[in-house]
Order: sequence, then C-alpha cells, then structure tokens
Amino acid sequence: MSFLKPFPVGAVVRSAAFRLTSARLCRPLRKAVSPAWAVSGRRNMASAGGSAASDPRLSLMDASCLSETQRQVREAVFRVCADFPDEYWAERDDTGTYPRDFHKAIADAGYIGIALPEELGGVGLGLSEAVTMLQTIAESGAGFAGAQSIHANVYATQPLSRFGTPAQRAAWLPKIISGEWRTCFGVTEPDAGLDTRKLRTRAERVETPDGGFAYRITGQKIWISSAQVADRMVLLARTGPGDKGDADKMDDALTLLCIPLDTTKPGLSLQPIPKMGGRAVDANEVFFDNYEVEDGAGALVGAEGQGFRIVLHGLNAERCLIGGEALGLGYAALRRAVAYVGERVVFGKPVGAYQGVAHPLAEAWMALEAAKLVVYSAAAQYDAHTAQGEGKLPAHLGVACNMAKYLAAEAAFQACERSVLAMGGMGYARAFHVERYLRESLVPRLAPVSREMIRNFVAEKALGLPKSY
Repeated sequence: MSFLKPFPVGAVVRSAAFRLTSARLCRPLRKAVSPAWAVSGRRNMASAGGSAASDPRLSLMDASCLSETQRQVREAVFRVCADFPDEYWAERDDTGTYPRDFHKAIADAGYIGIALPEELGGVGLGLSEAVTMLQTIAESGAGFAGAQSIHANVYATQPLSRFGTPAQRAAWLPKIISGEWRTCFGVTEPDAGLDTRKLRTRAERVETPDGGFAYRITGQKIWISSAQVADRMVLLARTGPGDKGDADKMDDALTLLCIPLDTTKPGLSLQPIPKMGGRAVDANEVFFDNYEVEDGAGALVGAEGQGFRIVLHGLNAERCLIGGEALGLGYAALRRAVAYVGERVVFGKPVGAYQGVAHPLAEAWMALEAAKLVVYSAAAQYDAHTAQGEGKLPAHLGVACNMAKYLAAEAAFQACERSVLAMGGMGYARAFHVERYLRESLVPRLAPVSREMIRNFVAEKALGLPKSY
C-alpha cells in the first residue's frame, strides 16, 4: 500500500537542491517565512480534521500511475502549499480576496511556466505535469479556488507561446511566468454561451497616423475569472463580417488579441458576479465601449480570422487541467472525511466502522481513482501528440480529454457530497472546510463546458450518432 504514506511536508528532500529533469527548477527550496495565521493554523489543525499542507496526514491517492517527474512535482508543490493552510483559504473565501501571496509563491517557485519550453523561460515539462501541479494545489486544501488562481496564467501562456511572434513572446511570457502580470481569458458572452461562433464583441481596426493600427473594442464578456486582478486579457473578438453565414465564414471572423486591462482608461468597466463558491477568485462581467488598444499589431495573436482555431487548439488541454483540479478537490474532501469518521466514536466505536458510512466513502474513492487514470491517460496522449509536432488533434483525443473532465468532475462532486454527509453536522460546519469544497465542486460540472455538451460530443465522436446541436 505504497500510497498510504504521509505527505512529505516539512521533511528533508533527497538533496539540498530539489531536482526535476529540467534545470529550470534545480534550485534550493526557498526558506519558508510563515505568517502568524499559518502558525496558528497549524496548531489548530487537529480540531478540523487535518490538512495536507500543514499537518502531515495520509494521502488517499495512489500515486503509482505517476511518473517520477510527476511525483517530484507533486512533492515540491505540496511544500510550497505548506505555507498556506486551510484557514488562509477559508479567509479568502469569506472575504472574496484574491490570494496574491499564494500566486507569488507559485510564480517564485517557477511553476507558472511549467508547460512552456525552456527556451521561452519555462520549465520544459508537459500538460501531464501541469495537471499534477494544479491537482496538488487543490488537494493541499486550497481547493478549486486555489487552483483556479493559477489556472488562467498557465493556460493563457499556451496560445501566446505557440502563435505569438518572437517579440510578443519576449514581451509577455517572462512577465506572466514571473508573476509580474496576471492574465484572464475573455471568451464567454451572455448571448452566446458555448456557441462560440456567435460571439458579438467586436474589435474594429482603426488606422493610426504613424502607419500602424489600433483596435477599438465594443461588447460584453461574462464569467471572466480574475479580471479584477488581471493585467492582461487574452480576448476573442469579432474582426470580420457579422455573425451570420456558414460556419467557416463565422470562424474566419474571430480574432485573438492579448490586450491590457486598464480600468482607468475610458471604455472599460468590470462588474463582479456574487457567487456560491470559489470566492477567492473573482468572476466578472466585462463591458467594452470603444475601448482602445493603441498598439493593434502588438496585441494581435496570430493573424486576423485565426482566433477561433487558436482557441480550439487549447480547449482539450484545458479539459485535462480542470480534471486535475477536480480530482484534487475530491481527494481533499475525502481525506478530511476519512480522518473524521475514523476518530468520531458513536455507540462505542468509530462511525467509520459502520458500513453505511464506510461504503459511500469507499465508492467515492474508487470513482476518484478511476477518473484519475482517465485524466492522466488523456494528458499523456495530448503530450505525445504535441511532441510529434502534429497539427489538428484527432477526434479520439478530443473524446479522451472531454471524458477526463467529465468523469473527474462527477467523481469530485460525489466525494465532496459524501464527505459532508459522512461527517454529519460537522460536515456542514465551516470550520471543517468540506462544505467549502462541496460548494466549489459544482464549478467543474458547469464549466468550461457543461456535462450535457460533453455527452453530445461523445455521442457524436465516439458513438457515431447524429449531431444534436
């Protein structure tokens, strides 16, 4: 039972410098400076069922399917997360405050560039290791919100690195990787939903006196995470004809831009959306009213009309990232429940001895383990395809990535719900944190693509059934 080992938090690593296969992370681990809330949080963890980051407990995940590099990433990320116990995340959730110091810690450790080539300043690893990183963040007790505070910065670098010019990559990527800039992704609109071809936000090209051009942007985006703290938005907007016509022409009308988000300039306003969970990461409506981006050429990613295809290129990778985050959330909740029911004594023995309590948790663990295998298989297939330098992703890989997101989200929700129920009234208490995990577990079931649309996709691509939409 090799997976039933304590987390290596606070333990001495194999050498003074923690070593990954990439020299980028071969540096001594930074000395942790624990704020007062972290110290007090560690002292009080026993009363709240333990924390993967601050109180060494059993890891419920079988890590035998991970590569040695992935296990090293997992260990190192847990060590960074050790400075951010559950109280830190509960406070951010209560106040709706973005975890800036956590983002800085992850950036300082080099992990925002985990899936970028070394020649671009990244670590040189793949999607599989990025999945491991985000899963570990969520599993540490940060939950889905903690992983989401990093997610967009990892995801947004992919189209910029692949389709940006050398000058753009040199200007953008170091600032994102270092944490100086935070990014958000601006695709979803209130009247389009998942029908991305129907986006209405328009970027009008305007010639400038110096012979260049600017963009004036008008429209609305919705459910844009981290817009309140972002320095840049990767924006999908319409630059071609209207939103009518055949699919190919509609695709050719969409363009990807990387624009400054400056609310001190006219034409840009943000409206936060109060939400049920994950409140450490803001969600927003973003309104553009002739918002001017002066350096149009500098903001243009790829060529005009290529935006839809560029965005599609990264969607399958994001499915895997979301799947990893969901897994971490489910394991975090289940670990707390197992610790609690193993100690809570009723009628002379721990309640975990009763099958009515134990069996639902066992089923939840099996569902997480099964989903984990699918997520890491899909990520490995994606990495293999990328390494071969091939273009369009094959349909079977799209099925694998969508299936990974779907199964991980369902397993996470089941684990969180059953953890709350197993803990009874204490599961409902905020001090035990599983209610926070349950609230957050709805997000991967809803976004970035619904369960119903994944079923539609699988029915068409895997089963060969007629397209239903």
